[in-house]
Amino acid sequence: MLVEAGLACLARGGITAFTVDNICKEAKASRGLITHHFGSKDGLLAAVYAAAYAPFLAEIAPASRVDPSLGEIIMSAFSDSLFSRDNLNVWLALWGEIAVNPILKQEHRKHYEAYQNSLRRALERHASDRNLIIEADSLAVSIIALIDGYWLEQRIDSERLTQDRARAACLQFLHPLLGEIPLAQNDGDTLPRTDPAAV
Repeated sequence: MLVEAGLACLARGGITAFTVDNICKEAKASRGLITHHFGSKDGLLAAVYAAAYAPFLAEIAPASRVDPSLGEIIMSAFSDSLFSRDNLNVWLALWGEIAVNPILKQEHRKHYEAYQNSLRRALERHASDRNLIIEADSLAVSIIALIDGYWLEQRIDSERLTQDRARAACLQFLHPLLGEIPLAQNDGDTLPRTDPAAV
């Protein structure tokens, strides 16, 4: 309840709304429960960060199934469940706090590493199947930054940059480096490319 309340506060009012009073009011819980379960407000914030990342990591870095393909990771990054206004509000608040909060920075590094490693493995498989020479680790970092940038731009002006246009722009950028990107593993279909004028 406290984690869900923390997410709701961030979605509604950003990091300034992430107060003990607001969270307890949202969760209908006592202040002592935060200390009991998380040690401090920062401990709760780290748990909220993990909860925000969890749905995405479940898709792109699963523990119980084969690693996803590059296309699956990109599709997940721009999925309806993740590419939402509330979710972007939460991430804008969290990203702004990472640089000044050591506890949150530590939590961020753990999840970012899982994301980067999953993307690197997908890139290595994609390149190997096509006899491409790439620097997978640095390219993974670049793709994460690219996706994050589209998230931010979409949040600023969602009418100008829709979810579909952001995904198309990402694919257009990657095409000269990686060629067509299959939708899924062992799938002959590819993610569509878009006329540059339409992006």
